[in-house]
Amino acid sequence: MIDAKTKFAVVGLGVLGGSYVQALSKHGYAITGIDIDEETLVYAKEMGWITEGSTDPSVMRDADIVICCLYPHVFTEWIRENGKYLKPGCLLSDVTGVKQKIIGQINALLPDDVEFIACHPMAGRESRGIHYADSSRFENANFIIVPDENNTPSAVETARQLAEILGFRKITCLSAQEHDRMIGFLSQLTHVIAVSLMNASDNTHLKEYTGDSFRDLTRIASINEDMWPELFILNKENLIHEIQVFTDEMNAFAKLIEEEDVETMKQKMIISTQRRKQFDVKEEKK
Repeated sequence: MIDAKTKFAVVGLGVLGGSYVQALSKHGYAITGIDIDEETLVYAKEMGWITEGSTDPSVMRDADIVICCLYPHVFTEWIRENGKYLKPGCLLSDVTGVKQKIIGQINALLPDDVEFIACHPMAGRESRGIHYADSSRFENANFIIVPDENNTPSAVETARQLAEILGFRKITCLSAQEHDRMIGFLSQLTHVIAVSLMNASDNTHLKEYTGDSFRDLTRIASINEDMWPELFILNKENLIHEIQVFTDEMNAFAKLIEEEDVETMKQKMIISTQRRKQFDVKEEKK
């Protein structure tokens, strides 16, 4: 459990890691920031977001909770090289967007006296770097805890407490299988659609004429090309399935247009409107 004396270490102070330390610092916790970029550490220290900053992973020796905000493959390699510095009895967590293949890899690398509780803050942004950190984004965002059979009730409750401290209002638990299936549809498929839409034709000359619909649909097409291909491949079975289902639906709609089947198109639009309203209701309740 987290109390006033809990010491945190956050590894990787990009947009998300920077937002974590920003949020934690508001509650007065001792926070060690670890990053490969000295300027990032200086900035975080100047902002008062971290108590200590270093490029040396060994500074996390005293941390009670270590949160790795790294790309999946970097996370795995980082633990392989630096897991020896984790304090016995500490809790390790993450922010990675895919869980099934990550949880097993990390658990296999950890000392027996360190517990890993997987977490996914659904609060990513297209921007990169600590200068875009903003903990206010957590206020209306979802936080998913992804426990497995190795996790203790105490670790799950600590993860929930962490999410509350960070400012998340909606906190849920999913299995790794449920999480990856859900994320394949809600997040990864939508990014594939946005990227595909921007690549369907050279539409840059239309920027002076576009309306909100195109801007809204393609906001996430401004994408981190280093991270997302890795996430797609790690979850490729789920994602390919969702792409196929979506493609079938698009082909079916094209046929309705070809056949001028207005009534069926209307029914699909009514269903989509009803389903979209459910998201609006949830947002109003937050």
